[in-house]
Amino acid sequence: MLPDQLVGGALSRKHLSKALSFQKVEVWVPGWPAKFDGLRIGHISDLHVGHLMPVSRALEAVDLLAQSKPDLLACTGDVVDLEVAGSEPVFAALGQLRAPLGRYFVLGNHDLLDNARKVLRLARSSGLATLRSEMTSAKGGLRIGGIDWSRTLEGNAKAVQTLVKDGAVPHLLLAHNPKAFREAAKWRIPLTLAGHTHGGQFSIVPQSLRMPRAAESRALRAGHYHDGESHLFVTTGVGGWFPLRVNCPAEVVVVTVRRGTKRPALPRQR
Repeated sequence: MLPDQLVGGALSRKHLSKALSFQKVEVWVPGWPAKFDGLRIGHISDLHVGHLMPVSRALEAVDLLAQSKPDLLACTGDVVDLEVAGSEPVFAALGQLRAPLGRYFVLGNHDLLDNARKVLRLARSSGLATLRSEMTSAKGGLRIGGIDWSRTLEGNAKAVQTLVKDGAVPHLLLAHNPKAFREAAKWRIPLTLAGHTHGGQFSIVPQSLRMPRAAESRALRAGHYHDGESHLFVTTGVGGWFPLRVNCPAEVVVVTVRRGTKRPALPRQR
């Protein structure tokens, strides 16, 4: 019996009573295409529709992101938890979210557990461009790549290598596992978006107080990282492995991408 069941579902009720966090993140990327300076990417991940994530709560998250009117939607996997059945309305809502430059999806590890083929059918029939170690171009020429789930550094590296084998490098890479960033940085891919970690669901430092960090020798757990001119943003996601989060709220994110290097603020003149 799960600990939550021992207390009559009290943890789940408290967990679901907390408001979803809407985060705005600005990322400055030197290699980002100038014509897409200021692009707003709606990033959503790890809904885990199932026992701990009712469809109504997942739809609330999608609607919260839709209200921000992003230019592009990036869903980095784990829409479902253990079973695909019941997730249909969520895929439909993601596919209907208005995003002029398209809606893109990559598979997470939980999407593969029950019926990966059905997940793929639902995603594609709903209007999500599903990227499996492949690249596409959005209107205006923005190159978007996506890779399937892999648990290991080696597996993620191979997936990225397959993606760039013809010499073209995406401007934006979508991956469920942030470990893909290690190889993405080697290829100088400007921006990678990922999920999977849930931020650990526990944090000593509130997520809102974290600053961009160098990726070397750090676990890629949550927030903004950089390695040279390549950048990574890892969302803490919407769903959970268990019904408790501390300093790590469930979130949807709009990432505004700026071309260049952010300049330090000038001192105030007296």
